[in-house]
Amino acid sequence: MYENPFEEQINALKEGTISELVIEPQDFTAFREVWKNLPDRMSFVGEAGLNGRIIYRYMKEEN
Repeated sequence: MYENPFEEQINALKEGTISELVIEPQDFTAFREVWKNLPDRMSFVGEAGLNGRIIYRYMKEEN
């Protein structure tokens, strides 16, 4: 069974273990497969970088 390498990285970002996650253009599809199924996906804020690179940070929603 295929395990997406971004599942662990997204969880680390959400838990605060890492502060940002850099996604290269060739990895975006694999990242998106995990991201689109998250209930809090709107808390992941992406910042466009050079050459198609995206830097994601987790912004916890305030209630």
